[in-house]
Amino acid sequence: MDGTRTAAPINLERVRKQYPDGTVAVESLTMDLAAGETTVLIGPSGCGKSTVLRMINRLIEPTGGTIRVDGVEVGGQDAAKLRRSIGYVIQNVGLFPHQTIRTNVGTVPRLLGWPKVRIGERTDELLTLVGLDPERYGSRYPHELSGGQRQRVGVARALAADPVVLLMDEPFSAVDPIVRTRLQDEFRRLQETVRKTVVLVTHDIDEAVRLGDRIAVLSEHAHLQQFAPPAELLAAPANDFVREFVGGDRGIKLLAVTPIPRERLNPIGGLSKAPADRPVVSADATLQEALAVMLREGSNSVVVTSNGTPEGVLTADDIVATLATPGKPAPVVE
Repeated sequence: MDGTRTAAPINLERVRKQYPDGTVAVESLTMDLAAGETTVLIGPSGCGKSTVLRMINRLIEPTGGTIRVDGVEVGGQDAAKLRRSIGYVIQNVGLFPHQTIRTNVGTVPRLLGWPKVRIGERTDELLTLVGLDPERYGSRYPHELSGGQRQRVGVARALAADPVVLLMDEPFSAVDPIVRTRLQDEFRRLQETVRKTVVLVTHDIDEAVRLGDRIAVLSEHAHLQQFAPPAELLAAPANDFVREFVGGDRGIKLLAVTPIPRERLNPIGGLSKAPADRPVVSADATLQEALAVMLREGSNSVVVTSNGTPEGVLTADDIVATLATPGKPAPVVE
């Protein structure tokens, strides 16, 4: 793998995992994961999604097929060296309890032989990046942090050696809903900054829609039922399995990944600024955000503005019409 790159594609070709007792966890999975994107693996419990994740860094060895990271087959590499080149975040973090936060974050760089000064600088940089003041938290121990803070440290540790791939196995499921939402927001912000190739396993369709650039819906034995951007998955499920899995409220979920359609805006009459008595929403908001403003303000429309300048009016009927447009999946919010 090219150490100068920040992200790398992952290719799975007819990957299979069968255990000695005959159990088939993954029958034959083929997928191409784009560099710099977050791919979410989702499906029922026991469908093989975590097995797929762990085969990428060879925590589980496949029994068939080929996995390539940045064009290089992982099976032909030293397993320990491979794992040090791939970030890995798990549900319960797995921090070393008797090591400080700084020491935990610097684990992989130390194994790679980085100089102490470089490790210290990288550790402080990453703690800051995940929203933890290194002066305040660097010398603490894991038991002195909250669950959400420990999860942030886990992400920082996974990024310490600047891997091109980041694997995340249900990383936010062990914290309460409020902290989970905050961590998801932090992850989205972080990914906009670092742009790694992320493979994230979750059982939560709302989390998948919120975090994924593309979502892979898997059924038993990791059969790939659909692999698509969130908006396309919600607007046009490939089959009954996907339709049932994403749920009957997929139209509500679709609001969160559909941007305001500027072509549907109604004229506002040439005003240079939005009227003071009309609710306002930014042009880069989603339909969900626009609808929330309407409901909060008791209005059936909002003025859509860009840099303070009105672009037009969006009505509740416009929202309904946008989601109801047949044969045209809504675009994904970047």
